[in-house]
Amino acid sequence: ISFTEALQHFQSAELSASRGKLRAPGRRGTLAALLRCLRGPPRLCPQLRGEQELALAMAQCALDDSERVHMRILQTIYRQLTRSRLGCPRYGAHWEELGFQGRTGSSPLPEEIPKIHSNLPWNLPVLSQLPQPLPLSFLNAGILVVSQNFPFCIMSVNITRIVIQALQEERLSRECNRRQQVIGVLNDLHAAAFLRLSRLWEQQHGTVADAGFFLKELELSTKKKPRQLLKSLEAYLSR
Repeated sequence: ISFTEALQHFQSAELSASRGKLRAPGRRGTLAALLRCLRGPPRLCPQLRGEQELALAMAQCALDDSERVHMRILQTIYRQLTRSRLGCPRYGAHWEELGFQGRTGSSPLPEEIPKIHSNLPWNLPVLSQLPQPLPLSFLNAGILVVSQNFPFCIMSVNITRIVIQALQEERLSRECNRRQQVIGVLNDLHAAAFLRLSRLWEQQHGTVADAGFFLKELELSTKKKPRQLLKSLEAYLSR
């Protein structure tokens, strides 16, 4: 399935149950509003609120085995990461080879990654775009997982959580307003964070035991310096 078709599916889907889980923004007092104006991030433009709500609703949408589009997305993730022309069974050890904790492609996070929690049951299709060309070590995710014990898909789900949280906290409003889009910014920031992770993992010879530390660093960079991350991605792609 293409990214555009997957996005169109979620745009046209009801998602009422997912939208019902969204947290309403808290009320701010006069002092808080003043401090925000002086030094806080800007608010998201009103015309982008609908796209923000869609992204947050998608983050609450669980993987459904009975939904054909969900299964096509899962198969596409497998084929893109393994460079395989063939699909794969719904259940099996091949999902563990891609870094899922279990054989379903939709499992909880491993105990080895401390203090990291995500209610995202699978990697969002709109946030599964990795930079092309990929870093050399990511060209074959299966080999990377086996040789370096890299939890590829679990880390991707965690990066999705970080990016979505940054959106909820309005850390990305400035960039979204500048580009007049939300999902495009989320896509690029997810790819930029994954690129940063790949460099950290290679430079520091990372293991699963280091995953929590790396994720904390990614969360700090994503929330405090999103523009810097995006510029790093732009520089990488330009080469």
